[in-house]
Amino acid sequence: MAYTVAITNQKGGVGKTTTAVNLAAALAIAERRTLLVDADPQGNTTSGVGIAKVELQVSLYDALVDDHPGHDVVLPVPSLPHLWVLPATQDLVGAELQLVERPFRESALRRVLEPLEAEYDYIVVDCPPSLGLLTLNVLAAVQQLIIPIQCEYYGLEGISQLLNTVRLVQQNINPGLAIGGVLLTMYDSRLNLCRQVAEDATEYFGPKVFATPIPRNVRLAEAPSFGKPILLYDVQSVGAKSYLAVAQELLGRVEGAEVTIAPSQVAAATAQAAAAAAVVAQHEEPASAEAEPGETAAVREETPANPGEGTPVAPAAEQETVAGSEEIAPQGDVAEQSVQEVESLPEPGFAGAVQADGSHDSAADISEQVSVAAPPNGTDPMPIERADDEANRQPHQSSESKPEVTT
Repeated sequence: MAYTVAITNQKGGVGKTTTAVNLAAALAIAERRTLLVDADPQGNTTSGVGIAKVELQVSLYDALVDDHPGHDVVLPVPSLPHLWVLPATQDLVGAELQLVERPFRESALRRVLEPLEAEYDYIVVDCPPSLGLLTLNVLAAVQQLIIPIQCEYYGLEGISQLLNTVRLVQQNINPGLAIGGVLLTMYDSRLNLCRQVAEDATEYFGPKVFATPIPRNVRLAEAPSFGKPILLYDVQSVGAKSYLAVAQELLGRVEGAEVTIAPSQVAAATAQAAAAAAVVAQHEEPASAEAEPGETAAVREETPANPGEGTPVAPAAEQETVAGSEEIAPQGDVAEQSVQEVESLPEPGFAGAVQADGSHDSAADISEQVSVAAPPNGTDPMPIERADDEANRQPHQSSESKPEVTT
């Protein structure tokens, strides 16, 4: 029978998905048949192992709501022969609504996983960042929990609520549920706060805290964008070595003996992943095969072949200024005012701007304000055309000698 473990914490951004993907990959490299279950509607675990969510015909939603057989939903991970994934898509959001009226709704995931347990050694489940019905289903279906705790104050603050939920599940649904481990994530030994959180967690949970914390590591953050676990993306990184150590410690706790993942196993898995990637690359179009990592075909078409050749593309702000100059040709001080107005516009990507009174504008309001000058002294906004007229009219009113105006 498989050992089932859930990676859970109701707080988001603590490393649940990163831990689920890389821990499952490490267990697969140790030649344990491992099933990775994505119970998060965001589907980051699915894409984190290189599965394209848009191409999925069935997912965990179909297994939970439509009683689709789990065997037909499970997919192999090409780069790791001992790893399979039960994928998820955004459809899983509707599962909570559709299960709420059904009897025994909290055991829907257990009914999906029970026929699969005999085929795997380990089942690792990634939970959503909440304590809703999906998380309750996960707690009812697994044997143990691994709780990732971010080494910050908020990381510890929500643990008491999670532990209360675990106690309720133990009393009413799953008496065999236990806390299998606590994993410190985003650890930085240079910070006093991180060390203090680690000491508090060790004092409360004792030996359940894994001996190896997961440090902050740029390579860990980069790996999901390539659809790879960190062990296949950069096996020499500190993040890869940390997750290997955590997997070895987990194997030792479950199997009752010290387990070492040999470097030869890691090298063999890396070679197999490279071979699988080469096969996939051969079936891709030549245009996409020539692209540099992170570069799209559209970008390459706009970029000149040699520096200095081709027509440079003006930044968006400059394009707006040029487009505006076709309708309004400000002169003198008015031209400087128009440039300041363009420079004062909010940067692309922000959803709103902060006004002088502290209120926020929506993105739609900002788009309307692109053609409006800044209100002087808190008065009503003045269109650029009116501001132009006022700027040209004020000198005529204040000057003693009126210059001739050439039209």
